[in-house]
Amino acid sequence: MSAGDKAKNKLQQLQGRMRAATGSAIGDRNMQARGRGDERMAHLKDAGEKVKDAFRSRRRPRGY
Repeated sequence: MSAGDKAKNKLQQLQGRMRAATGSAIGDRNMQARGRGDERMAHLKDAGEKVKDAFRSRRRPRGY
């Protein structure tokens, strides 16, 4: 996983956490749900990148 993708995922996770906390503080259930959704989406993207990295290292270089 590239450092840029990892940083983007962490930023999205942080933004989602902040949005959920803000929604909770002001009593806006819709904002809270969107924040939790953003946070979960970032987790899924991160997991997908880790799976790709795991399979990338197992591939043989061409020519074998």
